[in-house]
Amino acid sequence: MAPILYDYCKMPMDDIWKEDGDKRCKLVVGILGLLVIVLLGVLLIFFIIKANSEACQDGLRAVMECRNVTYLLQQELAEAQRGFRDAEAQAVTCNQTVMALMASLDAEKAQGRKKVEELEGEITTLNHKLQDASAEVERLRRENHVLNARIADTDSASPQDSSCAAEPPLLILLLGLSALLL
Repeated sequence: MAPILYDYCKMPMDDIWKEDGDKRCKLVVGILGLLVIVLLGVLLIFFIIKANSEACQDGLRAVMECRNVTYLLQQELAEAQRGFRDAEAQAVTCNQTVMALMASLDAEKAQGRKKVEELEGEITTLNHKLQDASAEVERLRRENHVLNARIADTDSASPQDSSCAAEPPLLILLLGLSALLL
């Protein structure tokens, strides 16, 4: 008969299971780690494939186009706002100019009214002087007529026309009055 080899373990059974358990645990953890790495690798490859797909590229192009359009719209908005601010500043300036012109116009109107009142007063004064001068001319004409009648009575024998003799003093009187009125 052949000898049977019995492997005799010099360690108690609990220690063997404990030592085997540690090895098994390490093996399970290693396998799980490897599975996780493989799974992550597969997912990474899947993501890379998806990221490089036509739809994803179209989406990226659309995003870039939207960014460009947004940038252009922001530029146009900023330009429009600058234009609006400039227009507002011009409107304020125009309003101030209008207000200044209206104030100046009111002052000119007041000065014009004052000048009209002065001229009306001067016209009234000149009208009174004209009436006085007309009355004086009329009085002098009557006196001249009376004097001419007296001269005509005394000079009835003289052939000179009495109206011709009276005209030069009357003419001088009228010229003097008109010079005063001017």
